[in-house]
Amino acid sequence: MKILAIDSSGIVASAAVAEDDNLLGEYTINHKKTHSQTLLPMIDEVARMLELDLQTIDAIAVAAGPGSFTGLRIGCATAKGMGLALDKPLISIPTVDGLAYNLAGSGVAVCPLMDARRNQVYTGLYTFRGYQMQTVIAQCAVGIEEIIHKINDTRQPVTFLGDGVRVFTPYIKEHCQVPYTFAPAHLNKQRAGSVAVLAMEYYRAGNVQTAAEHRPEYLRMSQAERERLEAQHG
Repeated sequence: MKILAIDSSGIVASAAVAEDDNLLGEYTINHKKTHSQTLLPMIDEVARMLELDLQTIDAIAVAAGPGSFTGLRIGCATAKGMGLALDKPLISIPTVDGLAYNLAGSGVAVCPLMDARRNQVYTGLYTFRGYQMQTVIAQCAVGIEEIIHKINDTRQPVTFLGDGVRVFTPYIKEHCQVPYTFAPAHLNKQRAGSVAVLAMEYYRAGNVQTAAEHRPEYLRMSQAERERLEAQHG
């Protein structure tokens, strides 16, 4: 089984190829460039370095959201375009799940924090039995105080990761009542390698879709939509 995976849900752009139990290659950039400029060249470079014929992949996995609205649209359009061109199925991976899978095998709970602005986070809570991920709280968009309150209720140690850690570290230090750590730099942002490996499980379970069926999962309205509703209700 060979999976091409992409993640453009945040500031990080990442592309990877995994085959069975091997991560063959990964290209990840955490820099302020537009994903529309970088994602396809990254995929092309990974394929070139691996001497990979894209017709030989079995599926295309994509981090489907939540995350940056623009980034998700770019990832969605890229995956759908390649899926249609190559006639390959798509595997839609929840962004927060993929981020949590960076810490597969962790002995403590894992809490991704993606900055959703307005003091909110895209988040969830996960544990692992070996490398099998268990969802304690499914990905959601909530205030930072809500997820920290729920973590405190578990009375279990936790590791935080994601771009929201930098934003909310002061709040965590003041309000988190359980032992906590922060993931190291090489594991604390989105990685297409994790999306690819998690997608293997989805593929084996038959959890795939056509390119035409794929839609991003925003979890909440865009700023433009919120402002339009606020204006309508004056």
